[in-house]
This record gives sequence, structure tokens and C-alpha cells, in this order.
Amino acid sequence: MQTGSSSVPKKAFTFGGGSRRNPNPELGNEEPNVEPFVPRRNHDPRDLRSWAKRTGFVSGESDAGVGVSVGGGGERLRFDVEKGIEGRGGGGSPKIEIDPVLGRARVNRNFEIEGDDGRLGLRSDNGVGRGRGQARRGEGGAALRYGDEERRGGLGNVGSGNSNGKRILNGNGNGDHIGNGNENGSGNGVEDGVSIVAPAAEEPRKNENEVESEVGIDVFHDPEEPVLGRFPRKYDLKCGITDNLGFIPRIYYSLQHCLSLAGSLVFIPLVIVPAMGGTDKDTANVISSMLIVSGITTLLHSYFGTRLPLVQGSSFVFLAPALVIMNSEELRDLSQHKFTQIMRELQGAIIVGSIFQSILGFSGLMALLLRWINPVVVGPTTVAIGLAFLSYGFPQAGTCLQISMPQIILVLIFSLYLRGLSINGHQVFRIYAVPLSIVIVWAYAFFLTAGGAYNFKGCSTGIPSSNILVEACRKHLFTMQHCRTDVSDAWRTSSWVRIPYPFQWGVPVFKLRTSIIMVFVSLIASVNSIGTYHSASLRANSKPPTPGIVSRGIGMEGFCSILAGLWGTGTGSTTLTENVHTINSTKVANRGAIQLGAVFLVIISVMGKIGGILASIPLPLAASALCFTWAIVVAIGLSTLQYSQQSTFRNTAIVGVSLFLGFSIPAYFQQYQPVSSLILPGYLLPFSAASSGPVHIGSTELDFALNGLLSMNMVVTLFIAFFLDNTVPGGTQETGVYKWSSADDLDSDPASLENYAVPRRVAGVFCWAKCLGIYRQNG
Repeated sequence: MQTGSSSVPKKAFTFGGGSRRNPNPELGNEEPNVEPFVPRRNHDPRDLRSWAKRTGFVSGESDAGVGVSVGGGGERLRFDVEKGIEGRGGGGSPKIEIDPVLGRARVNRNFEIEGDDGRLGLRSDNGVGRGRGQARRGEGGAALRYGDEERRGGLGNVGSGNSNGKRILNGNGNGDHIGNGNENGSGNGVEDGVSIVAPAAEEPRKNENEVESEVGIDVFHDPEEPVLGRFPRKYDLKCGITDNLGFIPRIYYSLQHCLSLAGSLVFIPLVIVPAMGGTDKDTANVISSMLIVSGITTLLHSYFGTRLPLVQGSSFVFLAPALVIMNSEELRDLSQHKFTQIMRELQGAIIVGSIFQSILGFSGLMALLLRWINPVVVGPTTVAIGLAFLSYGFPQAGTCLQISMPQIILVLIFSLYLRGLSINGHQVFRIYAVPLSIVIVWAYAFFLTAGGAYNFKGCSTGIPSSNILVEACRKHLFTMQHCRTDVSDAWRTSSWVRIPYPFQWGVPVFKLRTSIIMVFVSLIASVNSIGTYHSASLRANSKPPTPGIVSRGIGMEGFCSILAGLWGTGTGSTTLTENVHTINSTKVANRGAIQLGAVFLVIISVMGKIGGILASIPLPLAASALCFTWAIVVAIGLSTLQYSQQSTFRNTAIVGVSLFLGFSIPAYFQQYQPVSSLILPGYLLPFSAASSGPVHIGSTELDFALNGLLSMNMVVTLFIAFFLDNTVPGGTQETGVYKWSSADDLDSDPASLENYAVPRRVAGVFCWAKCLGIYRQNG
């Protein structure tokens, strides 16, 4: 082998058809015809392996590779359909994977295959092996180069030595090394982890149709940086964040997005208002207030927050603390004005917690905290949010199995078994699984009521209190109250037009104990939103936001929760975790559609009868739909772990320990409720430990706050996962740190910059706030 030279085979191999140089010298120098690669199944990688073995590219199970002559001394570069490219030095080889969804080859480690004039080109953009360098294609040659990525081993490591400079190689395989360092050994266009050049002889150019039919691998190119050494998946969207849609498509997509989130937007009042002692009219008014706040906060976040297409609303993060506060001894024993008193105390707590969240975001502190918030922390916390309502879900749904079981079965059939069924190109059952199943089962329950299924002899269908005096009615009273669809008078008592307004329930009441609880809950809401921002940005085929943009979004969420506290929705406002599932189902991630949907929410909020209709949904029906919605939250939390190495003992142990103790420790606190068990229904007992827990430090306010916090699963899970993930040793690849963009990344990508840039006038006023990702040139 001679330094700086390379022998060139007469013909370079091709993927698909034509002839190639026999990679096995011991088999002779025949040049057999190679059949084109045509998959027999739908993008199955096994077809490619089978074709490689059949055509001679793979000599056997133990040596599945394609030998390519690279240098003059018989040095060979082996192309393996399973292991990618291996040189003699081995180690750190990239892979070519068949993407099971897109049906295209997905390249690992920023590695591409490209061809110029029949020549083989293997390249990647910016790379660092043991030395840093670039290979530039010469005339009549093909180049393999690596980009900005650390590799543990050299690729095609011929000889020895380190190189810190640049090597420029021409078409003849000769190269000049420019820079510092030394280079020892034989060089045939091979540097340690830098470049391999294999020039090919000219051969007649085939026409485009023949080339396309021969190449069996469509290279998947993704502009994103790899996550944990692999490329993020490219999602197939109907419209992106900034796509300019027509008016009619925008209306359709906006309604579609809001309807798919209907369960999260309207079901929380059905849970909390009856527990607060409110009437059906109060439930209708809270639903209207929640809709108008959701519309306003979604508009604010889409213009001044992260600007991702995410709907804001009353999150389940705030549901558990709301239940804890309203089930305290002094509040549950109120006999007069119970609903307004509890609501005013919730308003005060939400406002204080939201102010803390706003300071955390707008000060830029959240950008600093991001380095300690990883998928191993976000995943278990989100799972705990969904599983926190185990005691409420089916126990409440079971109060009327006649309608709750059909609802659960129907929503599972729509979302799982019929999810691939399209009607006029729209996956109706997958997108509208929850609202469609509710309408069908609600109509079914109405016919049961009208048909006399719940009419019992001697019992008044109006369910007056006198029914309890009739012995024959007592055993049917429970069924009549929960199964009949004419029990609620929300439709009759609600106004046709009613504009929700701030302080409609009175002046908020501020107490230290409830404020402490909501401060910690706002921190959990911020952690949950961080995971949602990252997942939603990738599903929208955008670069992740910068830490400054994340901090800006958290600050805006805090401001939006202040508005929720002023209007009196009973819970704070934050980014709904279910947005990720909605974008994945609808294939729509358009900011304009979300903004139009927010306007619709504001409009329908003033129609009091719509709130009355929604408040008339039977509680067992709502609870059974929430069982599915909470399960989706759990699934989204588990999917967050894909950004970490799930197979390592460190991560699995942290997730398992945090989840187990996150449920076992609250169970210890929840057992201290001797009086509550005689007053509250069983599904509310886990939320009543704040007044009678085991913590007694001499302060009634602090006792209540600590007992309440330690009785909530999501709080304990977050702190255990946060502590373990940031103290147990582990590398960046193992812990799976979220990869956020930098300001330079967005400056170099105008499309991604447009996704997050605030309006030009706002940027001009707040251009000094660079810690929040605001720059004057943005618009």
C-alpha cells in the first residue's frame, strides 16, 4: 500500500441492479448480474437482508457485509446491511435503518448515501472522530465524511496517528493535510475517523427511470440533530406551524383540534363543582368561564408564549390539589355558601402559585433549571398525574354501569380498533373518539330514561327528597340519581347569554396553607409543560425551542393562570398534555388553526345554554370518558422516556422507585382519616388527608400544607425522580438530557426561527429580554 494513493476497481457496486465487483476474492472475479431489490412486504428490513444474501452482498449470517476496495493495498471497507459501515478499525459504525412508518431508509448518526454520475458518495455534515476534519469531493471521486459527532472508534482506521487539521482529497485519492498534528502509517485516503475516498471509473450514465428503479433505499434526511445518537422521526403532517391555510380548511382544523380536546376542556367542572356543593347552574357557569379563559390564554400563548400550536386550558395537574383543598375539615363542613367560599379560597391559592410561576419564567430562571429537568424526571411525573385519579375514575363511573361500560368499550373501539378507518380521507374515529362516543352513549342513556328503564313503582321520576321515605324506593334511589339523564336542571336554569367576568364569585381569599400547596403545584405544571413543549415541537417537525423560549412560555403560562384565578375556574391554566396526542392523531400542527379555535371558544363561552348542555352530561358518563383521557396522559408520560436510554438499570430503577414511592408514601398519609371516612364518598377519601395527616410541627398552616403535599402522588414522584436523576452518576447519553436549540441554531434556520419569533412590534419593545428568546430581528 502506498501513502496517498488508492487503486480503483473497474466498476463500483450499485444498489439494486447492474453489475458489481465480486466482494469475495476467493470466489473468483466473476461479475454476476444482480437482480433489482423489490420488497415483498411493506418496507420490511428482512427483505433487504434476504436480497443481500441472495445476490452475494452478504456471505453468510456471521459475515453480512459488502466488501469495497478502498486503497491500493487491498484495504477493504465493509458495508453491512445491519451494522452499517465497518472499517478495519471497527467501532462507532453508523447504521441504515428502514423507517417502519415512512417506509424509507433512516440514517443513523447523520449519515447519508448520495450518488453523483454513477459514483458512490457517503457523507455526513459535520463530524469529529478522534481528529476533526472534512473531506471534500474531488473530480471523478466519491467521498465519505463524518460530521460533528464524537465517535469512540475510528472508521477505516488505517495506520495510526491523530489529525487535528483538514485533509482535502482529490479524485485520484491523493490528499493534502492542512493543520496541526501528525499523521503516521499508510494513507489511502483514510484518516482516523475523518474521511475515506474511493474514486470510481466513469461508466455510462443511465436514464433517470432506470436509476430510480434500481435504488431500493430512499434515504431519510432529517434536519434535526440526533437525539441519543439517533435521528428524530420525521412526522407526516397535513399542515405545519406556519402554513397558510385557506379559510374553510382553517375553520375545519380549528374545530377538529378543539373537539378532540373536549374531554380535557369541559370535564373538570363536572368533577369539582358537585364536590364543592355547587348547583347544576354553578356547573354551567364554571364551564362557560373555563371556555372563555381557555380561549384567551390560548391566544396569548400563541402570540407571546412559545408560539407552538398548543391549546391552553384547565389541566389535571391542578385537579388533585383542588380536591385536597375543598375536602379540608373546615371547608367540607360548611352549610351555607359552601361553593362560593371554596371557590374564593381556590382563586387566592391559584393566583399566588401563578405569580411564582410567572417570576420563574419571565426572570429566565427556568432556562437555568432546564439542565436538571430530564426525561427521567418528566416521564414519571406525567405518569403520576394520570394515575393520581385511580380512586376516582372507575369508582365514580361504576355508579351507573349501564352507561359507563358502553362508553369505555366504545371509546376503546373507536380509538384502537377503528383508528385506521378513514371516511373521505379523514380518520374520524381516531380523532373524535371521545366526543363521538359520548354523544352516542348519551343518546343511548336518554332513550333508556325516556323508555322507562329507570321508572320504579311508587317512585317519583323527579327524584324528590320524599322518595327516601318510601321503603320500595330507597334501593333504587342511587340508580335513579346517577343514571337518569333528566336529573340535571342545568339546561332549564342556565341563561341564553351570559358573559363570564373576573371576580364573579367574589373577592379571592388568600391563605398561607393553600398558597404553599399551589406554589409547588405550579412547579409541577411547569415541569409537565417542558415535556409537552419538547414533544410537540418534534411532532410539528420543528427544532426544539431554546431555553429562553421555554422560559418565556412558562412565564406566560403563569400569567394565564392568574387570569384563571381572577375568573374563578377552580383550576389554573397550563398547556394541556393531551395536545401531543391530538397533534399525533390529527396530523395538524398549525398555529393559525389553533388561534381560530381559541376565538370559537370565546364565542361559545357567552352562550349560556351551551354550558347548560355540557353541564347536563351524567357524571358516570363523564367519569368513564375521563378514565380514557387519564390513561392517555399516562401513555404520554411513558413515551417521554424514549428520549433516554430505557434499557439501563440506572434509568429503569429511578423510574420504578419514583413511581412506587410516589404512590406508597401518599398512601401512608391518606390512611389518617378516621372522621373523613364517615362523611366523604370513598373516591374522595385519598384527597382528604391534609387536615388529619401524621405531620405535626406546631403550625396548623404548615401542617396542612405538608400533609396535603405529601398525600399527592405527583408531588412525591417529582421530588424523588428529580433527586435521584441529579445525584445518581450517569452520562449525558444515559440520562437522556433534552436537546434544546440554541440561538445560533434558529438564526441559521429561518423556518424554525419563524415558528418561535414573537410579533415584530413586541420584539422591538422587549428586544432587551434576550434571556427569553426575544430579538429585534424577529417578526
